[in-house]
Amino acid sequence: MQTKIFLDENEMPKKWYNIQADLLTPLDPPLNPSTGEPIRPEDLSAIFPMELIKQEVTQKKWVPIPEEVLDVYKLWRPTPLYRAYRLEKALKTPAKIYYNWEGVSPPGSHKPNTAVAQAYYNMKEGIERISTETGAGQWGSALAFATSIFGLKCTVYMVRASYEQKPYRRIMMETWGAECFPSPTDRTEAGKMIRKKFPNTTGSLGIAISEAVEDAAKYENTNYSLGSVLNHVLLHQTIQGLECKKQFEIIDEYPDVIYGCVGGGSNFSGVFLPFMGDKLRGEHPDLQVVSCEPTACPTLTKGLYTYDFGDTAMLTPLLKMHTLGHDFIPPPIHAGGLRYHGDAPILCKLTKEGYMDAVAYHQNEVFKAAITFARTEGFLIAPETAHCVKATIDEALRCKETGEEKTILFANSGHGHFDLAAYDAYHEGKLVDYEYPAELIEKSLKALKNKT
Repeated sequence: MQTKIFLDENEMPKKWYNIQADLLTPLDPPLNPSTGEPIRPEDLSAIFPMELIKQEVTQKKWVPIPEEVLDVYKLWRPTPLYRAYRLEKALKTPAKIYYNWEGVSPPGSHKPNTAVAQAYYNMKEGIERISTETGAGQWGSALAFATSIFGLKCTVYMVRASYEQKPYRRIMMETWGAECFPSPTDRTEAGKMIRKKFPNTTGSLGIAISEAVEDAAKYENTNYSLGSVLNHVLLHQTIQGLECKKQFEIIDEYPDVIYGCVGGGSNFSGVFLPFMGDKLRGEHPDLQVVSCEPTACPTLTKGLYTYDFGDTAMLTPLLKMHTLGHDFIPPPIHAGGLRYHGDAPILCKLTKEGYMDAVAYHQNEVFKAAITFARTEGFLIAPETAHCVKATIDEALRCKETGEEKTILFANSGHGHFDLAAYDAYHEGKLVDYEYPAELIEKSLKALKNKT
């Protein structure tokens, strides 16, 4: 029985896949909030390098990966595809369970797939420093790693709840030469405004984005970098799904259903988009794709599909997405990477049009699934990933009842080595099962409707 399916380095994809070329209807463009008109490249040039702006809007199906980026990718790519034999046996399911494992990267997650590319393009255009936000710390760690590779400085605004929950992520960033601050801070006008309005706030990704964007806009030598949501970020992440497709071809398999955790949507989109292209082209019309999110931040399952700001201080363009409102501040669950008020426009469009589905879970049930995974497959995974492990286990148990021999793939986005406090809280029965109150969601969405 083959547990791991590997690719050689020379089999690594040399191009990223752009789903926009296969969409049956065009993506709604981001809007300039001042004019209500589609955003222009020059509107973004103050904080993004031109090459990334081009990638954001390109309709070309394939975008070449620069050799310098491929050379860095070789530190950990191609990543392995695992067959979860031990989990299957424990569940007594006829289903076949596979997962791609992104925990082998230096920062321990999928995030450097785009961090390396973004740092490279900024370096090529003479940028000296990059500012960014981070939720649980995976993105901040990845960008700190990438900027150290290309000789750039890095400033990270980390959501305060995660900054306090996960000090080792901060140490990791600082080891790679980055500076990291708990957001909201007194370093920016956006941070000062939020701290004055909500003195005891645990922060949010929307707030941290506001601070990072403001920081970048102040200095000519500084650009802003985002770890999820935007089209070019999802583009870079498709190297995951492209590798998976090659690995499934080696064993003559194809998934019936794909699960992944979703906060902004970068990891899951990176895995499923190359497969979704097959579905859109009619090659695998029955493929199921399911996003897994927390009940504490249920954007896809309860949010409004409309234009909204990507940040709290309303500094970003308006994006068409499922959103809980840009001023939404989620409870401090341990899956910090899933605490974002919106989602990637591409993922949201595919969800709205019925090509994929979404489910939401509580903290305790996803950690229970993570424990099951650790005690069978051995890997201690991130709380974010635990959401799609929960969905995978549920599907495998359904197959046990029906006798279906489905092939299941889930996106294993990274390890949970800096989340031991969360695992400890679960073992001690101290995890709170946050479910954001329906009346507060309704209030937030009503306010958003009035604004839009």
